[in-house]
Amino acid sequence: MLRRGVAPNKFTFPFLLKSCAATPGSPDAGLQAHAAALKFGFAADHYVSNTLIHMYSCFGAGFLGDARNVFDRTPKDSAVTWSAMMGGYVRGGLSSDAVVLFREMQASGVRPDEVTVIGVLSAAADLGALELTRWVERFVEMEGIGRSVTLCNALIDTLAKCGDVDGAVAVFEGMEERTVVSWTSVIDALAMEGRGKEAVAVFEEMKAVGVPPDDVAFIGVLTACSHAGMVDEGRGYFHSMKTEHGIEPKIEHYGCMVDMFGRAGMVEKGLEFVRAMPMKPNLIIWRTLVAACRAHGRLELGESISRDLLNEYPADEANYVMLSNVFALTQRWKEKSEIRREMSKRGITKVPGCSIVELDGEVHEFIAGDESHPQYKEIYRMVEEMSRELRRIGHIAATSEVLLDLDEEDKEGALQWHSEKLAIAFVLLRTPPGTQVRVVKNLRVCSDCHAAIKCISQVYNREIIVRDRSRFHRFKDGSCSCKDFW
Repeated sequence: MLRRGVAPNKFTFPFLLKSCAATPGSPDAGLQAHAAALKFGFAADHYVSNTLIHMYSCFGAGFLGDARNVFDRTPKDSAVTWSAMMGGYVRGGLSSDAVVLFREMQASGVRPDEVTVIGVLSAAADLGALELTRWVERFVEMEGIGRSVTLCNALIDTLAKCGDVDGAVAVFEGMEERTVVSWTSVIDALAMEGRGKEAVAVFEEMKAVGVPPDDVAFIGVLTACSHAGMVDEGRGYFHSMKTEHGIEPKIEHYGCMVDMFGRAGMVEKGLEFVRAMPMKPNLIIWRTLVAACRAHGRLELGESISRDLLNEYPADEANYVMLSNVFALTQRWKEKSEIRREMSKRGITKVPGCSIVELDGEVHEFIAGDESHPQYKEIYRMVEEMSRELRRIGHIAATSEVLLDLDEEDKEGALQWHSEKLAIAFVLLRTPPGTQVRVVKNLRVCSDCHAAIKCISQVYNREIIVRDRSRFHRFKDGSCSCKDFW
């Protein structure tokens, strides 16, 4: 266009910038497009600025500063501008910043629209912020923002991710119109909490009312069967995909089946299933199998798979961590140290465990052994009290979870300060007896913390909901909703 002497206008750049945003792996073209917008004097145009914010946020967390710079220079009289920046924060993993920005938007007097509300719901889902989610639900009613199918679907997803599955079901039941996404969202909600029979019932109801399940819906029902230990039902649904619905299973469906066999302790069946797959298994499937080996004591097989993965993918940090964990569980500290040295040489570190709780409208973050919280001394004293109470009722720490060459007493001490225990201690300190405790963790909860939280729920008479990387755990009266399948 430029070579032919045709000058761009303010309508040219939004299309160009959206095209650049669609290829986030190559940000150079976007930077050149921004430079051209500046050169031709259109970068300050409201529509161009909003598209620039969106483009930079699509490029990843490293470009959020650029998005914010554009945002700060743009007039903020439109919900579109605020929504673009909020969406960037959520995509970049800065959901707390998205919530702060939403509150600034309210203070500015700009009325949120549906896109804004869906954006803040996405942030609340990431943070597990149930109080914020319920406030947003009330806000939608007060502001007269229409409850579209898309908004209701987002609300179902957010309530579920915040641990209020019954609330998610209530929204679903109140919908006048439902799409396959609506059905799938509520199936996923029930599946993640281990309510497999209810999830299967919803799936069957969906078919009965004439809504054909798609490949995503089958992921939901297979996950439900996996998390509830319903192996026979899961096998039936997997086979029905092709025979009854004409849906060719994708690698995600095979992954659900491997996960189902692994959770049920059927490690050999899982391995047999992987070897019979019509496509090459991906890393997620192999790691799922290794996790099953670790959970069910098949450490020799887990080591063999981990070594194969390390040889095939030597630059992937998770493979080093898996093999290191296997060595630690078999107390082969020399081999573990060699893996750790190799990780250090390559600059590879384990992702630290992090737990989040929402209290009185504020989000509090805890990392194992962290002392940055203003109340850390009181929290640590509470953790020590919890440990004494657990020992009193006979809880024995699962010291095999400590991946360091320490004596048993030191291992117990290391387990004591895991992030979810710090988070629970904080909520116990700050809330009256009987108050529900909600925790979001970035990693899978370890077996010691799982056993300990069951005891904590009994000793302190609290219902404790933990959302970890793979599912929800609802602890009450000394037991967990996952029935130890996780």
